[in-house]
Amino acid sequence: SVAPTLGQSPGSAKPEKKYVPYRITRGDRLSVSLLGEPDLRVGGIRVEAVGTVNLQLIQNIRLVGLTVAEAQDAIAKAYREGRFLRNPQVSVTIEEYVPRRVHITGKVNIQGHHEIPPDTEFTIKDLIAKAGGFSDTAKGTAVRVTRIMPDGSPRTFVLDVDSALKGKDTSTAKDAAFVLEPDDTIYVPEKII
Repeated sequence: SVAPTLGQSPGSAKPEKKYVPYRITRGDRLSVSLLGEPDLRVGGIRVEAVGTVNLQLIQNIRLVGLTVAEAQDAIAKAYREGRFLRNPQVSVTIEEYVPRRVHITGKVNIQGHHEIPPDTEFTIKDLIAKAGGFSDTAKGTAVRVTRIMPDGSPRTFVLDVDSALKGKDTSTAKDAAFVLEPDDTIYVPEKII
């Protein structure tokens, strides 16, 4: 047997980007089938703007923000709780991924929409890099991210991205690792001089 080299424990090689399971997004097109229930199979249904899909018997079910496995569980539970099926075996397939975008305005060099990858973390720091960095007058210590929460209400996060980019070890340095979600709106304010 070969002894492992010192300092090379399994998993010590840090992956560049953390893999995150895909979460269903508004506008995605899905197919849903149930084992042994061909009448309940639907294909090409789009996730509505409100985050739901309309399925036979159980009507509108909220799937936005769920992984495929969580969506399958939620649909199975709805069929069970509605007493339509005793032990439903649900299969959800994503037929078409909607482009996943965030929008950035304010004091960055490339404003506008930026695509985010579907299955890796995309942080505010990644976005600032993709947007060509802060402009000279940017207030990078107060970047605002506005997100529409599952209940439809907006929530704003104020992040100090600048400190992390400059390598400062502050309590807010972790702000740069804030993970963005589709449809987040990012605003970089101007420094008051």
